[in-house]
Amino acid sequence: MDAATVRAYTVFIGMLLSARPEYLSLVLSKITHGLTYQSGLQALDNNTPEGSSAPLTRRVIYDRLHTLLRHLLTLIPTLPSTLQPLIVQSFPHKRQSQASQSTYIRNLLRISSYCPELSDKILSTIIDRAIQIDVEIQVELEEIEEQTEQDQDLFELDPFDTVLGQEGDDSDASDSDDDDDYEDDMSDVSSIGDEPETHSDMSHIQEMVKKLDAILSLTFEHFQRVQETVSPNDPTPSTKLPPDLPPLPPLTPSSSSPLMSPLEFPTSDPIIQVIPRPPPPTVHAQFQSLLSIFDRLILPTFKSRYTQFLVFFYTSFSPEFADIFLGLLVDRALFQTAVPAVTRAAAAAYIGSFVSRGNFVDRAATRRVVGVLCDFMRSHVDAVEEMLRVGASVSSGSTISAQNGVFYAIAQAVFLIFCFRWRDLLEDAEDLDAEDLVGKPGKKWIPELDVVQRVVHSVLNPLKICSTNVVHQFAHIAQATDFVYCYTIMDANRRSEYSASSADRQPSGLLTSASAMRFSAALLSSGITAELNTFFPFDPYKLAKSGTYIQSIYREWSSVSLDEDEDDEEEEEEEDDGLEDRAGMDIPAVIDSRASSEGLGLGESLGAMSISPVRPTIPGP
Repeated sequence: MDAATVRAYTVFIGMLLSARPEYLSLVLSKITHGLTYQSGLQALDNNTPEGSSAPLTRRVIYDRLHTLLRHLLTLIPTLPSTLQPLIVQSFPHKRQSQASQSTYIRNLLRISSYCPELSDKILSTIIDRAIQIDVEIQVELEEIEEQTEQDQDLFELDPFDTVLGQEGDDSDASDSDDDDDYEDDMSDVSSIGDEPETHSDMSHIQEMVKKLDAILSLTFEHFQRVQETVSPNDPTPSTKLPPDLPPLPPLTPSSSSPLMSPLEFPTSDPIIQVIPRPPPPTVHAQFQSLLSIFDRLILPTFKSRYTQFLVFFYTSFSPEFADIFLGLLVDRALFQTAVPAVTRAAAAAYIGSFVSRGNFVDRAATRRVVGVLCDFMRSHVDAVEEMLRVGASVSSGSTISAQNGVFYAIAQAVFLIFCFRWRDLLEDAEDLDAEDLVGKPGKKWIPELDVVQRVVHSVLNPLKICSTNVVHQFAHIAQATDFVYCYTIMDANRRSEYSASSADRQPSGLLTSASAMRFSAALLSSGITAELNTFFPFDPYKLAKSGTYIQSIYREWSSVSLDEDEDDEEEEEEEDDGLEDRAGMDIPAVIDSRASSEGLGLGESLGAMSISPVRPTIPGP
């Protein structure tokens, strides 16, 4: 089909819908299905014009469909409302190939550039698909990383540049089989809350990793284009937007076309003129949309490993974005008491991981966040100690158990932030070299941190409850920086069975009244004493292709660890029975939860949410 015929067909469709608007849904359905990887091959195979100097590729077909869609947008202002559900309906099922996923997502992101009314829905749909794939990857990527890298080194062919009829047989055959299975339900988007499927087949996991990597790479690239086009501080976006794909080639009309002169196509024709691409949504508007998606989809999702890095990447564009994101997390964790405790605890985990890992989170923001978290811990400890002082009944323990769970999650966040950012919490850090202060007494910390020592020695005993890997590293750094000494309490915790008969072995400073003993027993029976399994939302990023967007904004543990960490590592490994490193720190990774099998406490709920699967400990020689 030559260019003149394409233009004539575009004009015809516009006239048809202007006269018969009832055909709009059918036409848009054909267009959206045509933007998928599968339909282009099925509909247009073996239709390359004879004598054509350039082979017909998918890129050409998709460009023509986008031109048609943009033309229809100029004629029908209400078109986005009809197009929106069709976009979701045509989304390839997550079982379809990487080429199917990336092809359709590239086309959707291109639509969002010239139809901003659909930008939010498109981004939400893409993130929803990424989450569905993400939760299925529940193995350590190191196990498949080598094979994945070998596969990537073979070739990297852009599916848009493949000639129709010359695609690989394997992927097409797979897509053809999948198409039959999912013909009636092309997409399972918006399945949040469904039980994630688990798979042990390594080939399946490898394929899912490739799909997720491709989806996140495309989304990161889209964010990067928006950020480069519009300055975060400029409310007026530029009209210059790099195209997602190369523009259409020059259209040379055929002399047989009755709609145009034989020399040039009349671009001023009001019927077929394609208006210039409207400016993209501002960086601020895109960020607000992303925050809404995070709050609705990502925060409540169990076992997500990488999708949340979309927010991590976007917040790096401006300190204002980091502050707004932290404000959202603090609100969810501390002040939204109607939110389920497990969601509040997850928000606290996001706070700790985000502040620790984001090298774009500055000193002032770190101190503000730690101050707010410490204020919450102070208020909670005051309330608990007052309850014990007046001799509240043990039954009240069930009432505050959820609040205690949030407290432990917040304490864990403070411990983690201290491990990574203790230099920024020194009162005199700007005037002195923090490294010179290691091991020297008399350092001045920000006043808000004063409550941490009280928290550590309180009846709540967070060193017993919080994730063991964080506790061990916090104790090590707190001792090295002369902040607080934790090993006496940790040693007592190892011996203690949290029973009334072990009162003589309670850590120093704990309340030892009968009410305190009953309170501890209530914690045990409610499952709160189960260790908070490791939930670090921003664990080191292991996806090869999309990881390039994260490297420059990510704080590795090696860049902030103390000099003596390497010397102490062997001793810690012996002391901790060979437990493995997670979250990029030289500390034990995952400790089996000691939760009671009766009931599902917050500790167990966080275990279900954990992104660090428990692996059996390998016995030492």
